[in-house]
Amino acid sequence: MTDWRDALPTVRGKLVRDEPLGPFTWFRVGGAAELLFLPADHQDLADFLTGLPAGVPVTVLGVGSNVIIRDGGVPGAVIRLAGRNFAAVEADPATGRIVAGSAALDAAVARAAGKAGIAGLEFYAGIPGTIGGALTMNAGCYGAETKDVLVSAWGYDRSGARRDLALADFGYTYRHSEAPADIIWVEATYQGQADDADAVQARMAEITARRETTQPIREKTGGSTFKNPPGHSSWRLVDEAGWRGKPYGGAMFSPLHANFMINTGEATAADLEGLGEAVRADVKAKTGIYLHWEIKRIGTAT
Repeated sequence: MTDWRDALPTVRGKLVRDEPLGPFTWFRVGGAAELLFLPADHQDLADFLTGLPAGVPVTVLGVGSNVIIRDGGVPGAVIRLAGRNFAAVEADPATGRIVAGSAALDAAVARAAGKAGIAGLEFYAGIPGTIGGALTMNAGCYGAETKDVLVSAWGYDRSGARRDLALADFGYTYRHSEAPADIIWVEATYQGQADDADAVQARMAEITARRETTQPIREKTGGSTFKNPPGHSSWRLVDEAGWRGKPYGGAMFSPLHANFMINTGEATAADLEGLGEAVRADVKAKTGIYLHWEIKRIGTAT
């Protein structure tokens, strides 16, 4: 049988077959990528997509903070953007504009804005992901969302063609975007407001301190597990259903925050996803309320 990996385009980045993905995620679980590609720069990414056989699925992985990689691994090509060519951040105090690469950490963008005396992006200090993920899911916290500050973004679609989208093109709603799912984001432009740098940084420090005291950030976690249903808090529904701190294989919902699932040490992806599904079923049975996953589940089960 012909292996599609034997007919790959020539690239300058790194190509690795059968690369375990667990080490790239915060949960530290999951199987291997059939192929992992780390592009050298923007053009390398575009060339790879253009030359990749059309039937090969493509998955993008950031810092792995909001994802479960299933134990059977991920078929097709997994693309991970990293390094200065994808993570640069520029903040212009004169205009209040911030331009950030999609691999930049949300917190790094918040810090750059704060240092430049640009307000409006402080909430990114509380989100443990990258700009690419924030664009995809309208990431937000503490009353603010990506849609409140985004101006535009661009990336490449599955064919390698450049796509430029303005804010209106995203069709943002709560933790959801209507942008084409095949776009791999490369860069985003934000608009903030001029403010005193010390004041902006003080607000960021408050967000960081609050996160450190209310969330299990030192654990193997994936952030918020479920979206908040209208009029309800997911953590409260999980807690009242009796799942806070209750072991399920090597997984549990954190005693510190009942919407944060954690790997207690030896969890499999099946443990984590199984726990989430058990909680969803239990909450539905007890309250009639559906909990919808916020964490992405990627790949195939064993």
